[in-house]
Amino acid sequence: MRNGHHPPKHEMITQNKQTTGRSQPMKLRTSRRSFLASTAALGAFGMMPGLTGASFAQGASVLRLRLDGDLEILDPGYMTGGTEIEAQKQCLPFLAQYATTEDGFSWEPTYYVTRLEQRDATHIDFELREGLVWSGGYGPLTANDVRFSYERMKDSDWSGYFEALDHVEVTGERTGTLVLNAPFAPFIMITLCHGPGAIVCEAAVTEAGGRYTNQFPAVCGPYTMDQEPGQRVTFSPNPDWTGPAPAFDTIQANIISEVRAAELAFDAGELDCTEVSADALARLDADMPEGTSVTVAGELQYMWMGMNTEHPKLQDIRVRRAIQHAIDVDSILAGAYSGTTAKSHGIICPGLIGQRDSTTYYSYDPARARELLAEAGVAGLELTIRTLNTQERMLTAQIIQANLAAVGVTVSVLPLDSGSYWEMGQESAGDTWQDLELWLMRFGTTPDPYEATSWFVSEQVGVWNWERWTSEEFDRLYDEGIAETDPDRRADIYIRMQEIMEETGAYVWINHEPEAFVHRSEIVVNAAPSGELDYRRFERA
Repeated sequence: MRNGHHPPKHEMITQNKQTTGRSQPMKLRTSRRSFLASTAALGAFGMMPGLTGASFAQGASVLRLRLDGDLEILDPGYMTGGTEIEAQKQCLPFLAQYATTEDGFSWEPTYYVTRLEQRDATHIDFELREGLVWSGGYGPLTANDVRFSYERMKDSDWSGYFEALDHVEVTGERTGTLVLNAPFAPFIMITLCHGPGAIVCEAAVTEAGGRYTNQFPAVCGPYTMDQEPGQRVTFSPNPDWTGPAPAFDTIQANIISEVRAAELAFDAGELDCTEVSADALARLDADMPEGTSVTVAGELQYMWMGMNTEHPKLQDIRVRRAIQHAIDVDSILAGAYSGTTAKSHGIICPGLIGQRDSTTYYSYDPARARELLAEAGVAGLELTIRTLNTQERMLTAQIIQANLAAVGVTVSVLPLDSGSYWEMGQESAGDTWQDLELWLMRFGTTPDPYEATSWFVSEQVGVWNWERWTSEEFDRLYDEGIAETDPDRRADIYIRMQEIMEETGAYVWINHEPEAFVHRSEIVVNAAPSGELDYRRFERA
C-alpha cells in the first residue's frame, strides 16, 4: 500500500469537502460507539422551494441527502473518492461490506455473493449470486467481471490497494479465487469493502474505451443514476435489478458545497440527513431538537502538530521534548473543538487495534518544558507554525502560540491556502521543506491500523513523513503488522510503532475528529467509518 499512488486522506480532503465540493476518504475494527453511535432526539420542517418530488417527511419513498459536489470520475481506478464511492455503492457490485459486531467493526459478504471465504492467508474464494444482470443488455454479472475489475486496478491511480493481489483465478461462470502474493491481513476490510473494491462490467468498460468519467457505462445495483451538474444527483429504481428493494425508492442528493449551508438546509426541512460540523455538533449535544438524531460514523482522522527534526532550531531532541511538554492539548479540545472530539494519543484511531490510551514520553508540564530548554541552552527561541486557514486550525495554532509563549518560545502563525500548504513538505515541490519548523496536520485513514503507519516509513521522508526521521525497527514492524493475523500481536506491533514516533519528539498528538451526521430520527443511517454514506442500506426506524 505504501508504494501506491493514492495519497493519505489528510485534512485537504475535509477542507475540500467543506469548500470545493470534493472529498476523498480510503479502510479492522471500529467500536460500536464510534460506528453508528446515535443520540436521540428535530421536528417541524418546511419544504425547499424548487425541490422536485415528495420528501421523506411527507411519507413518500424519497430520501433527500447532500452531496458536496458534482460526481466527476466514477471509474474506481481514477476517482477522487468520497462522494464518488457513495455513488458506486448504489450502482455497482461489491463482494464485501462493512458490518457492526459486538466487538466493534468487521465485514460481511454482500448480497452479490452467496459465498466469500478466506480459505487461507493468500486465497479468498467467492461465488456470485445467480440472476444478477448488468443494465444496457450487457448480460449477467460474472467472475470474469471480477477478474477484469481487480486486475485493471493494479495499473490504476488506486493501485496501492491492490499491491497484495497477484491475480484473480476464474474457476466458473460465477466462481473464482483472489490470489494474494503475500499474507495481507486487512485486504478484505480496506480493499473489498471500500470504493476500490467496486466491480465494473468488462464488456461495457471495454466498449467505452477502457475507462470512464461521470456516467456508469453499465450498472448492477438497486439504483440508476442521473446528474444535473451543480444541482443534484438522482438515484432512481433500476428496472433490471432482481435483488431486494432498498428502503427508499429514490435518493435525491442535492449539491451543497458548504457544510454550514447544508446544516441550514436541514434545519429548514430541506434535507433528511447531512454531515454536521464540530461547532454544530456541540450545539446539538447541548440541545437536541425533538425528532432529530446524530449518528457518528467513525473517528478515523488523526491530527497532530509536527516538528521538522532536521531544522537547525529543532535538531536537539530536548527542544522538541520541551515543546511537547509545553502544549496543553485539553485546552485545544475545549477551545477549538468545543469538546466534540476525542483526545489523541497517537495515529491509531478510536476502536482500532493498537489504539493507545496515554502518551509515553511527554505530558503537559510547562515547568519541565522550561527545564529542558535551559538544559539545551536555548533562550529567545522563535518559531513559525504553518496551518490551513480554517477556523478550528487557526484556533488550535493560537492556543499553541500562547502555550509556547508561556515557556519563553515566540511562535508566529502562518495560515496558508490548500495549494501551498500541501506542497510545503514535499521535496518534489521545491525547497520549502527545508524551512518547515512546526505545522498542524491531519490525515484520515481506514478501519485497520496498517495504513496510518504507512506514511511514516523511511521511504516516505520528503513525501508525507515531513518530520524527516527514520527507524529500521519501525520499517520492520510495518511489514510484520501487515502479515500478522493475531489481533493481540498486531496490537502490540502498532502500539510499539506509535511509541517510536513519539520518542522522536516530533509529534504532539491532538485529536480524532468524528464523521457525524444529523438526521431525522425516523431514518437509520448507514455509513462507512470514514464517512461515506451507503444509501441502499439506509433503513426506516
